[in-house]
Amino acid sequence: MVDASENTYGIEIKGLSKIFGQQPEKIIPLLRQGVSKTEILERHKHVLGLNNINISMPAGCIQVIMGLSGSGKSTLIRHINRLVDPSVGEVLVAGTDVVKMSHRELRDFRRHKTAMVFQRFGLLPHRNVLENTVYGLELQGVPRQRQVEAARYWLGRVGLQGFENSYISQLSGGMQQRVGLARALANDAPILLMDEAFSALDPLIRVDMQTILLDLQKEIKKTIVFITHDLDEALRLGDRIAILRDGEVIQQGTGQEIVLNPADEYIMNFVRHVNRAKVIRVETVMEPDTTNPSDGIEMPAGTLLEEAASRLLASGKQLVVVTDGNGKRLGVLSLHRLLASIVAA
Repeated sequence: MVDASENTYGIEIKGLSKIFGQQPEKIIPLLRQGVSKTEILERHKHVLGLNNINISMPAGCIQVIMGLSGSGKSTLIRHINRLVDPSVGEVLVAGTDVVKMSHRELRDFRRHKTAMVFQRFGLLPHRNVLENTVYGLELQGVPRQRQVEAARYWLGRVGLQGFENSYISQLSGGMQQRVGLARALANDAPILLMDEAFSALDPLIRVDMQTILLDLQKEIKKTIVFITHDLDEALRLGDRIAILRDGEVIQQGTGQEIVLNPADEYIMNFVRHVNRAKVIRVETVMEPDTTNPSDGIEMPAGTLLEEAASRLLASGKQLVVVTDGNGKRLGVLSLHRLLASIVAA
């Protein structure tokens, strides 16, 4: 398997636009002149799918692309493995422009560098669970023994050990999605593309799948691009989030940045009812560590207020000492300030 610590497959989307129609090249100058999506459709009979997308997706992180239906998010993710060709722009993966790849280079890129997990699972009903899981490895020409070993390993990791010989029709929706995830992970590609992967699942199963993905990501550190229309899901999963509307990026940043500083009224309406205690981190509301107190419980920067409150109350202490990755003290957060921050959130 690829060494997760060596994942260098960051993704840079630069100046990417997609126009659907007979002569998209004639529409590009109009975009640069600021002609609206509506006018492009009504006067020029073309559909603007994406307009001047610029997103930097760090290697080994989960980048969420969020938006409502028709925002362009699924069109965008399909540019990364060039299932859709852009009208203009670059898609740089580890510094290489996917748009300029030859057919052979693109085939190898799709087989070895990317894997997809779909909303409707995309499984083969005539194959059992094991045979579905090895499918991508078959296409790569991997020896059969290695196929089976990888499939069994990842099926075990997603909680499907013992179901290898079951057929897809015998599985629940959540189990089917686990097969889809195991198949993608078995390919051992550094980039995982997940298009509304959990949207068809019941709420409790959906949360369970999110937990599985987050737990696995701590180990595998894939570059994951995750498409969703659900803000709670975006905030829980995303190291970074980009919000699209009508084919344009309205705001991007960490979940905390978006919740605390919405770019406009559209974003404000999205985040209005968010439980901010599940988004805001302790270092955001901590105070300077001026007295260097010893009677506190240490928590790393990045701990969410909700978790901090639960751990502090269980400890019976009155103070959180916020530390960096090396254990250095960064600041303190009293129980009173912590609870006040949660109430304010």
